[in-house]
Amino acid sequence: MLNARALTIATAIGTVLQLAMVVSGHTNKTIAGLFAVGGMGFSLVAGLIYRVITRTGNANGTVGGMLAGGICALIGIAVSYLYGDVPASLLALGTISSIVTGALGGWLGGFLARRAGAA
Repeated sequence: MLNARALTIATAIGTVLQLAMVVSGHTNKTIAGLFAVGGMGFSLVAGLIYRVITRTGNANGTVGGMLAGGICALIGIAVSYLYGDVPASLLALGTISSIVTGALGGWLGGFLARRAGAA
């Protein structure tokens, strides 16, 4: 079962990071050139946050990370599209890529959660 509180926190943090990048990238082309790497990186972070907060098993942590990463990316990409900085096709491609990296973050977060529990 997914933890709604953890999903909200992880998604909110990921969304703030995504939007900061998008707004900055709208006026700074160097930052805009990093949209793909930055966006997927922030989705990975959102997945990690979900997993570390919940300390759940692999399946739930991965699914929660997938959702947090995908939702925050979709919001960021939608704003970037509305600014005219990215094509509409990126809504699908970027979100799918970020779903994968969010899931990876959720999976990898299990190692951090176990390590924190052992300390």
